[in-house]
Amino acid sequence: MSTTTSQTLTRTITAENVIRLFPDVNTDLASSSRSTSQDNDLEGYDEEQIRLMDEVCIVLDDNDMPIGSASKKVCHLMANIDKGLLHRAFSVFLFDSKNRLLLQQRASEKITFPDMWTNTCCSHPLGIPGETGAELDAAVQGVRRAAQRKLDQELGIRAAQVPVEKFDFLTRIHYKAPSDGKWGEHEIDYILFIKADVDLHVNPNEVRDTRYVSEEDLKTMFKNDTLKFTPWFKLICESMLFEWWKHLDSGLEKYKGERGIRRMLEVPQALPDAA
Repeated sequence: MSTTTSQTLTRTITAENVIRLFPDVNTDLASSSRSTSQDNDLEGYDEEQIRLMDEVCIVLDDNDMPIGSASKKVCHLMANIDKGLLHRAFSVFLFDSKNRLLLQQRASEKITFPDMWTNTCCSHPLGIPGETGAELDAAVQGVRRAAQRKLDQELGIRAAQVPVEKFDFLTRIHYKAPSDGKWGEHEIDYILFIKADVDLHVNPNEVRDTRYVSEEDLKTMFKNDTLKFTPWFKLICESMLFEWWKHLDSGLEKYKGERGIRRMLEVPQALPDAA
């Protein structure tokens, strides 16, 4: 696995810069965005995954304050990411009663990071009522609701098995990672833990495979050169996961509710100053 260096941005991302550079950003946090169904950027991809690219992500400044919203497609184009477009995300780590972590392998149909192994569920709160929030406590609650929604949509885990109040918020990480030459991620990622025994009804358009692993199982997987992992999952594992895992049943409280943002990857190109 590659070495990660913690650095902060040399220039701030501001609402003025984002609005000037990205006219696709809807500053009303609207519940819909312009259609991507006829977009050449998405030609040849799976129809359901193209449809999901119309979902609206929450566009942020570099302090995690919402500026507006833009489609998932707009937020994940590297051409926009390299100019500094940033959005909110979450990563769920679900452990069973044996303290095994549920992993998923992303489906081949996925537009970004297909076929890669990752944590239980990784997605985005949407620019819709109930999933937004400016202050941290409100944002965390919105992310919890989004996590519950996506666990159902991707893995068929019913809401009753993962109540919103059972998700523990640990911290936020700001990272940037390319998927290929066209797509990538630039996110402030909310890390959520939950312990629950759940029933899986996997959506094959989202998830290719699942696996429960112990700490040693996961370390063994990382040594297997035939397996590929999402960059955010590797980043979290390299920096924090195994420490948290050791305290899952005792001592996790000291890691919960971190107010700061962990700048986990260098972002080499920040937004230029507003004109």
